[in-house]
Amino acid sequence: MSLRIYSYAGCGTCRKALQWLREKGIPHEVLPIREQPPSVAELRAMLDGLGGDVRKLFNTSGRDYQALGLKDRLPGMPIEEALALLAGNGNLVKRPFALTDRTGTVGFKPEVWQKLFAGG
Repeated sequence: MSLRIYSYAGCGTCRKALQWLREKGIPHEVLPIREQPPSVAELRAMLDGLGGDVRKLFNTSGRDYQALGLKDRLPGMPIEEALALLAGNGNLVKRPFALTDRTGTVGFKPEVWQKLFAGG
């Protein structure tokens, strides 16, 4: 299982998630989410895992989300447009964004990560 973590160094939640992975000895690759956002294909895979709710992929408390007025625009936005926005601006993506070839999740909840990435 190749675990990719899209993370931002200034994000406390991301730091907690990465520390948790180190403590569990789970190998992972860290990618800078702002400079190298997830691809449309990765976002689509995550979207499928989240039951198709595109809003769950967005960092709704972020400045970019608010500046673009996405609270009002997102509900009527085509999925392809939303995914393109996310793939083009890592600040819009909820983080940490953790993905393997089989599963993934956004945000950090230790109990979810334990189930998905630590086999328990």
